[in-house]
Amino acid sequence: MTVLPDDGLSLAAEFPDATHEQWQRLVAGVLRKSGKEVSDDAAEDALSTTLEDGLRARPLYSAHDSAPDPGLPGFAPFVRGGRAEGNTLGGWDVRQRHTAADNGAVLADLENGVASLWLAVGAGGFPVSSLGTVLDGVYLDLAPVVLEAGREVEPAARELLRLYEERGVARDAARGNLGADPLGHEARTGDDGFDLAPVAALARLCAEEYPGLRALTVDALPYHEAGGSAGQELGCSLATGVAYLRELTGAGLSVEQACAQLEFRYAATADQFLTIAKLRAARRLWARVAEVCGAPGGQVQHAVTSPVMMSRRDPWVNMLRATVATLAAGVGGAESVTVLPFDHALGLPDAFTRRIARNTSTILVEESHLSRVIDPAGGSWYVERLTDELAHAGWEFFQSIERAGGQAAALRSGLVGQELAATWQARSAKLAKRREPVTGVSEFPHLAERSVAREPAPEPPSGGLPRVRRDEAYEALRARSDAHLAATGTRPRIFLAALGPAAAHTARLTFASNLFQAGGIEPVTEGAFEDSGASEACLCSSDALYEERAAEVTASLKSAGAAHVFLAGRPGQYLGVDDYVFAGCDAVAVLSATLDRMGVS
Repeated sequence: MTVLPDDGLSLAAEFPDATHEQWQRLVAGVLRKSGKEVSDDAAEDALSTTLEDGLRARPLYSAHDSAPDPGLPGFAPFVRGGRAEGNTLGGWDVRQRHTAADNGAVLADLENGVASLWLAVGAGGFPVSSLGTVLDGVYLDLAPVVLEAGREVEPAARELLRLYEERGVARDAARGNLGADPLGHEARTGDDGFDLAPVAALARLCAEEYPGLRALTVDALPYHEAGGSAGQELGCSLATGVAYLRELTGAGLSVEQACAQLEFRYAATADQFLTIAKLRAARRLWARVAEVCGAPGGQVQHAVTSPVMMSRRDPWVNMLRATVATLAAGVGGAESVTVLPFDHALGLPDAFTRRIARNTSTILVEESHLSRVIDPAGGSWYVERLTDELAHAGWEFFQSIERAGGQAAALRSGLVGQELAATWQARSAKLAKRREPVTGVSEFPHLAERSVAREPAPEPPSGGLPRVRRDEAYEALRARSDAHLAATGTRPRIFLAALGPAAAHTARLTFASNLFQAGGIEPVTEGAFEDSGASEACLCSSDALYEERAAEVTASLKSAGAAHVFLAGRPGQYLGVDDYVFAGCDAVAVLSATLDRMGVS
């Protein structure tokens, strides 16, 4: 056996270091083989991904991709976590949301892994008067309660405090958040008449008598759910937090007391790296705000799996999206995480979906040991650079809001709404072209899937910023198909004409089948056009066979009654073909026009 000398040399010491230029040259060579003519210098750009906020994710990062020193966990600028121990002592706080007055569901959650409760009361939830019933049997000194009450925050808070007194909970043992968020409520409803005096009074009460309670939530979900980018979500949360600091200090609280009254809520999406970077950047930005104000800068974070990414069709896939988002929230350092049930978009969750939601965190903490490492993403050149770039984007948007007079003024002038709408419009174009695929909706839809029925959930507050979903354009198309099925007994159909052997047509046949099903149009691939029940057809084959047979087959299909003939492939000069479907085409526009021609309203 050969024994290597213990001289500290690497096993790769005899091999020369590869240079960045060599890597670019090799990448360019591979791209040229695939038909893309790029220079060595342009190879990296060809593989880069454009993100929102003007950011780009490159294919390769190295030690030369510098970012500011993130510091140490638990110390300014808090990039690596708000607590020195991170989530290692027991994982993050598993926080379940409840909108119905269901005491059994609340107790079942607490008995099976949930650590704290997020209760929606008033508009969008259950009556304030039911709070005592909902919390019957709950050990309020052990289970923190977070309220979401909109305009009814004062009566809801008073009722919760009354329950603490009635059940003998010591004031220093009460934990949670009273949930006051006047600007978040305005963003949701357009209601700008929220009286801030009671909120300041609640904050003073918590600061002086309930050290474990916070009075205010800075909820960034309204901006995320209106289609905002990660940078815009950060900017709005900073502007809201600064507005609350001004109000609270103006009411007599010290800056340190005011900061301690705030908890920040962010969306966690299935883009795990962007979510990790967003949470890290949020702590860095708030640390800067607190530093300028002269207070400690730790930010308490509550992450919620994104409602925007939840699909109504094939909702089971939401379990996978939520798992990735929860992983990102934990790795990003959130102290509390809420996993929305996979049927969240369909109505009230049942016992099974609540169980899956809470067990998502349990598996990641207890079985995957995700919380045993402090800041697992720290030191990643990509994550550190993305954190820095996102922090700059968030700060820039925050500054634009401050120049407009602050968050309240920016909401009332329409500035925030216009900026979010522009971002969502650009993203909607990517969704329509399937550049941002949605599994089970725009990709791999299943028309024969049995729908999931749920009891209606309380209507959420409305009247302010819109609530968007990634699936909304395709959901509208599928709803038209469903109505046609209910009225006629069949779905609208299209005949897919496969030319040549399987090797020639399989790829484009699969592509066309997925595309048309995304709009609720059933593809027919067997038999003759005359027997398919379809009024339109699509040719599927290779470019070579199109040159030989496209014109002939198109003429044959039209003579058989096809009113419109597509070709799956890039637009060309094929006689008789009416339209083309290809990767990157506007699928929503194509499908909508097709349903219109088929008489599907």
